[in-house]
Amino acid sequence: MVRVTVFLLLLLLVCNVVSEHFTVETLPGFDGQLPFTLETGYIGVGEEEKVQLFYFFVQSERDPLNDPLMAHRRSWLFWSVFLCPLTFDYANSNGNFPKLELNSYSWTKVANIIFIDQPAGTGYSYANTSEAYNCNDTLSVTLTYNFLRKWLMDHPEYLNNPLYVCGDSYSGIFVAPLTRKIYDGIEVGDKPRLNIKGYIQGNALTDKYIDSNGRIKYANHMGLISDKIYQSAKTNCNGSYFDVDPHNILCLNDLQKVTKCLKNIRRAQILEPYCDLPYLMGILQETPTNGQSVFPIAGPWCREKNYIYSYVWANDKVVQKALNVREGTTLEWVRCNESMHYRGKERTESYVYDVPSAIDDHRHLTSKSCRALIYSGDHDMVVPHLSTEEWIDTLKLPITDDWEPWFVDAQVAGYKVKYLQNDYELTYATVKGAGHTAPEYKPEQCLSMVDRWFSGDPL
Repeated sequence: MVRVTVFLLLLLLVCNVVSEHFTVETLPGFDGQLPFTLETGYIGVGEEEKVQLFYFFVQSERDPLNDPLMAHRRSWLFWSVFLCPLTFDYANSNGNFPKLELNSYSWTKVANIIFIDQPAGTGYSYANTSEAYNCNDTLSVTLTYNFLRKWLMDHPEYLNNPLYVCGDSYSGIFVAPLTRKIYDGIEVGDKPRLNIKGYIQGNALTDKYIDSNGRIKYANHMGLISDKIYQSAKTNCNGSYFDVDPHNILCLNDLQKVTKCLKNIRRAQILEPYCDLPYLMGILQETPTNGQSVFPIAGPWCREKNYIYSYVWANDKVVQKALNVREGTTLEWVRCNESMHYRGKERTESYVYDVPSAIDDHRHLTSKSCRALIYSGDHDMVVPHLSTEEWIDTLKLPITDDWEPWFVDAQVAGYKVKYLQNDYELTYATVKGAGHTAPEYKPEQCLSMVDRWFSGDPL
């Protein structure tokens, strides 16, 4: 025990860990003490630690020292609230500040989770210089890897917990590369040795061409565009609907028809009402001057209205003080930072999208002792499940359990297939009726899914 303690102390000195963290016992909007352990803090990474990454750490509510440790890169969304022990109380929020309530289907029921605001400029993470805000996919993976090493050196009690890299939406571009980097670090002797066991990604962008190109196929599959329009576009565009030759008039005409059919469809969940979030945000900004309360938000329901709760809550100065956000480092919390929001471009003002595909990283991991859970809401047109299935097929993995339904409360929750190649295991599951991303729409089913998967049980 003495040797272990001395080793860890030396390791901390050698690696010059600079971190700051706090235990949060109460939060504005929630009545009373938090009935779970929440820690927030910053860890400096990169050159001279100019990038300060903010994180939330929520301890497992079951068995913290033995349950899995999930490293969840939060990217552009609020702290993955649908995986957390708190959610917004939409029904009972009145006035100008939202209420919080316990989430019965939090993934912290079965796992410890570190939610990392990455890159700088998202969430509450920031950089000390304007140059340090410049980032790209490759650098982001390296910085997150360094974050994890430092966090675990600062929290050695979790070094033996099985570690899983997790992400959704655009974070899918990072999940497999980061997992690969951890395995590579073990091989070259990086310290501390991370106890990596696998990765989880949901509704996740993995190959930018396959995932984007699959939207038109999915739209036809779901009856949003006719077979005639789809077949014409497929023929005239040669099956490629992006970066179209501007001289290919037949293809462009077909894509105009597709756009007309889809422009008022909510891509994140194609069955739900479509509404204009910028318009809603405009109403929110006018509310303080017209004397009206923000909540409840007037008019017919649409899911985008729910996102206003996170905007109001996260920008409140009392909330930021409770979370120990460093004063003056975040001028405005936004759900999507437009200066780096991926919209099919190669770069933005401060971010370069230099990883077009993570398939090779998934393929590399098939040679490791590694478990993977890939899930997809089947009503998501942002990253369609058909696209996810297409890139999984490119791995050429042997199927051990063929396509079949999985159940929650005796009802079909989705469909699953399991692949196995030596010590690499991949479980793919659809979540019936879910959108982008699945836990937001089907929280009970998704908690059951991940709990069974962690336990090694069939979904």
